[in-house]
Amino acid sequence: MKIVSTKDNLQVIHEDNHIIVINKRVGDIVQGDKTGDKPLSEVVKEYIKDKYNKPGEVFLGVVHRLDRPTTGIVVFARTSKALTRLNELFKNRETQKTYWAVVKNKPPKNQDKLVHYLKRNEKNNSSKAHLKEVPDSKVASLDYTIIKELNNYFALEINLHTGRHHQIRAQLAAIGSPIKGDLKYGFDRSNPDGGIHLHARKLIFIHPVSKENITLIAQTPNEIIWNAI
Repeated sequence: MKIVSTKDNLQVIHEDNHIIVINKRVGDIVQGDKTGDKPLSEVVKEYIKDKYNKPGEVFLGVVHRLDRPTTGIVVFARTSKALTRLNELFKNRETQKTYWAVVKNKPPKNQDKLVHYLKRNEKNNSSKAHLKEVPDSKVASLDYTIIKELNNYFALEINLHTGRHHQIRAQLAAIGSPIKGDLKYGFDRSNPDGGIHLHARKLIFIHPVSKENITLIAQTPNEIIWNAI
């Protein structure tokens, strides 16, 4: 059963005058696309308007995105000043992002650094990981560690060094460990909610205005495998 966020059930992790951070659900789309579904950015605007009785249009800046079938931390800017600075932080990789993923096939090593060259295919909205550079490819790198062995699955913690399109999904598929539910990257069956077991678990960054060090953690979805981790 896919639950979509509304202004009344929004999972707010952090909120202040300049930023608001949401724990995204599987059904949420961060920014509007061709589906025409209401994006999370609009839901957050409704929440702010409602909570603070704001007249007129609410300002909200989209700083980064998460793939629709994934869950976890999404940061939005509530002021233009915060948006400009957050855009810089994310662009210059001055953030630390940690993801959790569940895979069925055990990766070759318990921990490893993966470096691939990712080539994006716009037509079918996917990326292919190559071991050597190919035309129009971009280097992608991450570290993973197996953090838990479950009955049929392995839970991995992943630290990203680059932020490429479908990077974690493509790189794990390339080592023979596609993410649970990820049909696009070779998993054999979908999850009941249409999502995949990839969760943006933790984000560390400097607050764009107060300059405080912020560490945020997003609760995993309430689901049997995630609960086992």
